[in-house]
Amino acid sequence: MTDALSRSGLVVVDKPAGLTSHDVVGKLRRFFSTKRVGHAGTLDPMATGVLILGIERGTRFLAHLVTATKAYDATIRLGAATTTDDAEGEVLSTTSAADIDDAAVAAGVAALTGDIMQRPASVSAIKIDGKRAHQLVREGETVELPARPVTVSEFTVLRSRREGDFLDLEVQVRCSSGTYIRSLARDLGEDLGVGGHLTALRRTEVGPFELADAQTLEQLADAPRLSLTLDEALTRSFPVLDVTAEEGAALAMGKWLEPRGLKGVHAAVTPEGKAVALIKEKGKRLATVFVARPSTL
Repeated sequence: MTDALSRSGLVVVDKPAGLTSHDVVGKLRRFFSTKRVGHAGTLDPMATGVLILGIERGTRFLAHLVTATKAYDATIRLGAATTTDDAEGEVLSTTSAADIDDAAVAAGVAALTGDIMQRPASVSAIKIDGKRAHQLVREGETVELPARPVTVSEFTVLRSRREGDFLDLEVQVRCSSGTYIRSLARDLGEDLGVGGHLTALRRTEVGPFELADAQTLEQLADAPRLSLTLDEALTRSFPVLDVTAEEGAALAMGKWLEPRGLKGVHAAVTPEGKAVALIKEKGKRLATVFVARPSTL
């Protein structure tokens, strides 16, 4: 079992287009010769970039991983609306974007920046009565999801180019988790009166993880290795609290420590540099919320 701990951690994959997140899980199960592989948040098949996966005990850590912010590079096409708000859907309408100028685009982008209410795409993975919205759409149902609050902290147009009656915008977006870039494309097109959809999407950051951490599937097939050990994953994701070897042993058994006035979740790290557990103060106890290195292992 100790060997399983040494194999536990996170793999950051640079997902290629055309694969689902579950497809990537299947490949990593083969590469790492284990069924204990899971992913933290889906990435659409057409999208590329950062996808975080847990290996062995890293799968349990995924439930505690905080990925409050995400960043994307995307291309928005103005002048056509589609059934899926991206290039994979059927075209619903086309309206020339030839008269849309930079000032109009800037005003539309500004209106979609900050704290906004956003209606998720109907083909999202949000569940309705136990079924994914995209599944209901495939079954022929009309799905209209309610708007919800999201934060778009950055929405920058890097370049624009005209393709006939279309206007293509290359953009960078930094946003809260739960924000749909397809919906930004749709809403920008609607606001400008010409329709819009997403033609390319690349996720560049998820919380504290970025493309610099990522490996391609080809690299992993040749030499499967963790991007971060479990120790590295905990200390990258949470502030560190140094504990003594004795305190670490207690936490490994699920015991609690005396409170220290901490706010939020911390990674408890022993003098040996081992991240034993995630801990949080609950009343008069400094208790574990996830034991990375349980004494039973």
